[in-house]
Amino acid sequence: MSLRQMVTCKEIDDYLAYAKAHPEWINKERQLLIKNIVLPTLRRDDVFFDEETYRKCLQYCENNYYPLFPYQKFIYAFVFMYVNDMPLFQKFIVMMGRGNGKDGFIVPLANFFQTPLYGVENYHIEIVANAEDQANETFKVAYNVCKKKKFKGKFSVTKELITNLKTGSELKYNTSRAETKDGKRPGCLILNEIHAYENYEQINVFESALGKVKHPREFIITTNGYVRDGPLDEILTMIEEILRTGENPLGYFPFVCKLDAKEEKDLPEAWHKANPSLEYMPILATQIMKDYLEAQKLPSKLPELMTKRFNLPARNEEETVTSWNNILRCCYDDIERKTPRKTADTKGKLAILALDYADIRDFASAGVLTQDGEEFIWRQHTWICKDSPFLEKIKFPLNNFGQPEFEDFEVVDGPTIPIDAIIRWCVEKMNEYVVQKITMDTYRYQMFKAKFEEAGITIESKQNPAGLVRLVRRIGSACAIIAPEIERLFAEGKINYGLSSIMRWYTNNTKVSTDKYGNKMYGKIEPKLRKNDGFMAFVAAMFSKDEIKEQVIYV
Repeated sequence: MSLRQMVTCKEIDDYLAYAKAHPEWINKERQLLIKNIVLPTLRRDDVFFDEETYRKCLQYCENNYYPLFPYQKFIYAFVFMYVNDMPLFQKFIVMMGRGNGKDGFIVPLANFFQTPLYGVENYHIEIVANAEDQANETFKVAYNVCKKKKFKGKFSVTKELITNLKTGSELKYNTSRAETKDGKRPGCLILNEIHAYENYEQINVFESALGKVKHPREFIITTNGYVRDGPLDEILTMIEEILRTGENPLGYFPFVCKLDAKEEKDLPEAWHKANPSLEYMPILATQIMKDYLEAQKLPSKLPELMTKRFNLPARNEEETVTSWNNILRCCYDDIERKTPRKTADTKGKLAILALDYADIRDFASAGVLTQDGEEFIWRQHTWICKDSPFLEKIKFPLNNFGQPEFEDFEVVDGPTIPIDAIIRWCVEKMNEYVVQKITMDTYRYQMFKAKFEEAGITIESKQNPAGLVRLVRRIGSACAIIAPEIERLFAEGKINYGLSSIMRWYTNNTKVSTDKYGNKMYGKIEPKLRKNDGFMAFVAAMFSKDEIKEQVIYV
């Protein structure tokens, strides 16, 4: 026997019928949304659906902006559901492909919140984007409507601020430069294109101001992007669990549109999964087809197509060390649920230490390489110079230090990273493992030579092949020897980083180039702000991996 439906709404019923009639157009995330969030919500007897205000909203938006698509009306309905006079869903996540009208979805609703039809005074709306032009473009959708003659006497309109004269509710746009935004009291926060955010510092300033005004709400409107391990990836991980379990105490409404698999890029019918406006916007359908055909001829265009049109992040496989999923596998047994990868205890076993010390004013990395069966286990440590000229702009969430997955680096005082600290680390690891070699580039060796000698650490040479420190000249360029093996190990999931966010970052920041002879070389995707020191230390260690092969003795 089916449960009695407590909440009824024609637009919700219409969309549910649509999804049932077109299952091939509805991706896994939307199917789970319906099954585990929407249907249980409709059956609740404690939910109040403010249908009257919802109807006013639809009428206002369609009369003053443009007709709304069925899925937009569907999402809008859940905005007006309450429990004990608090929005049931306080945070909406809407992710869809580029060109689907994200601004056209959110701006009419935001503008409605300002009006007496909604009926909350001083309900301010903040539009926030990482770049000023993006925030401004979203704001201009409302600006172009509210400056019309019919709104004279109802709104005060400037190019920076729209104010409803009766309610006092303001609509404004901001960049994400957080230092200037303390003290705001928004009722509604719109975070536009959150994929571009490197960390939560900027977001937190705006989110912390919510809750001071009746009916607080937040809308995250975005495509996918190229920043990995940032806020968007964290949010999507959390959403996956919410959709899978239906447990949603934080009140998220995740409307996520994406392909279910990369192979679906070749199936135009599947493109609806990432583009819910596709059937209503012929121009969009034409443009996606053009982008697809262009990517067939120009493979360098494929990452943009996959990431922005289909919400499956990708980069040119020809230019990256390995795929993002392969990087995640270095840390997790289950990359969707973020289940930590099981790791054998290899202390006391054969090991390689490796160092990367490219800039004494910046980053330095070292690590321990051990082997368990066919799996290579890498545990790194990073030193970061507090006085680095790039520290404030560095594209990694350093402020997360001490949290899980952010424990294997430290920020050191002074103008440079002290070599003594790295030598002490080496000696500590030599006491924990049976160290066979310490591998490093010749580039900075002269700075270490005296310190190694003071610690009693010998240098490998023709005269002393048993020396502990092995020097490799220009490791980045000498990778023809080791790059194919590293590529294979990534593909087979045989590299284990442990729970290290910074190692994922280092690896994702490393590009592979090929010379005219077909030899592969490693380098930085971005020279200054996206470091790869930890990965280059790992590469240095791999040059000596044969030294830690388990010896089988037959008797």
